[in-house]
Amino acid sequence: MKILVVGSGGREHALVWKLAQSPRVKLLYAAPGNAGIAEQAECVPVGATDVPALALFAEKERIDLTVVGPEVPLTLGLVDELHRRGLRAFGASRAAAQIEGSKAFAKALMVKYGIPTAAFREFSEPDAALAYVRERRVPIVVKADGLAAGKGALVCRTLADAVAAVRLIMEQRAFGEAGDRVVVEECLEGEEASFLAFTDGKTVLPLASAQDHKPIYDNDEGPNTGGMGAYSPAPVVSAALHRQIMDRVMVPTVRAMAAEGRPYRGVLYAGVMIKDGEAKVLEFNARFGDPEAQPLLLRMDNDLVPVLEAVLDGRLHEVTLQWKEDAAVCVAMASGGYPGTYQKGKVIHGLEEAAKVDGVVIFHAGTARRGAHLVTDGGRVLGVTGRGRDVREAIARTYEAVRRITWEGAHFRSDIGAKALRYPR
Repeated sequence: MKILVVGSGGREHALVWKLAQSPRVKLLYAAPGNAGIAEQAECVPVGATDVPALALFAEKERIDLTVVGPEVPLTLGLVDELHRRGLRAFGASRAAAQIEGSKAFAKALMVKYGIPTAAFREFSEPDAALAYVRERRVPIVVKADGLAAGKGALVCRTLADAVAAVRLIMEQRAFGEAGDRVVVEECLEGEEASFLAFTDGKTVLPLASAQDHKPIYDNDEGPNTGGMGAYSPAPVVSAALHRQIMDRVMVPTVRAMAAEGRPYRGVLYAGVMIKDGEAKVLEFNARFGDPEAQPLLLRMDNDLVPVLEAVLDGRLHEVTLQWKEDAAVCVAMASGGYPGTYQKGKVIHGLEEAAKVDGVVIFHAGTARRGAHLVTDGGRVLGVTGRGRDVREAIARTYEAVRRITWEGAHFRSDIGAKALRYPR
């Protein structure tokens, strides 16, 4: 079969890498892809947000299955357009993707259906938002309502920070139209985890547990990013918490979306905060996480194609996911200056040596070819992902590979996975 993967990041490279292993797949395309993806798929020069061009390509090439990676084409209705043309596509519909496209929508849904989350208020006028934050105790969280590439949630430890966050989002328009509204919510304390599940709108099939690392610097300091690394499994998600999240969050959310006339099919991702044995939802995403997809797909034993088809056909109850017993860790290597301004075109060295480390796969995100050189072409450049018998060994292998890769200004966190080491083996 012919498969098209939409997107150009590390998540999409991981999807291409996994799909390429399926005996069902004869030809892989990626739009637009990146330099690493180009080694396993034919890259098509069509942007991930160009819905008409993507649909036309899929129709012309008779693509059997389109897998949509990023959130923006989902919220623009790419899956809807492909279905309208009689083509099969994996991902949330435009209506369902609103659970990520609008934080205010997601919060209202959770309140209506009793899904545990932080108390909040939403505002469309900066003066009203500023008046509200001046009355609140800190810390609080100020979020751009719309999509902001994982950078739109600002944890404010002081009143001055909260005022600055509202002005940054609503007046300075740091995230564009995403800041037309803001959500101001209580700051949940605890340990964060990522909980992903496949769903066909009825059955909810959880993936293995994972944990992301959003802030740019070690010890979770600095501004939020799209994610600086992840690992799986995440020991903070105990068996009891796993049941709780399924029973109180994932299954109720899928049922709630159906009740709202927005049936959800695809991957549903809940970012949760865990404290004292209780989990509350921070946010929902309407797709695979990035970088969570990298360690998760490295650990998944299933052929991915039948799983995706079962979601589309409403047969997910027939599927059992199988996982390798070992652990996987992904460290994102980023351009200097990310998540702010950064330079592109820096020559990357050491990839061949890094790839020799046992159990390591290097997923490309912001990379491009410039003549004979591989160069940086984005904020997050590589997702170096390694497997080991446990998290400690996976960390060691991954960082051994990271240390072999260099370019001018390269930045990465040195503590990815460290939280897992606090738990007994």
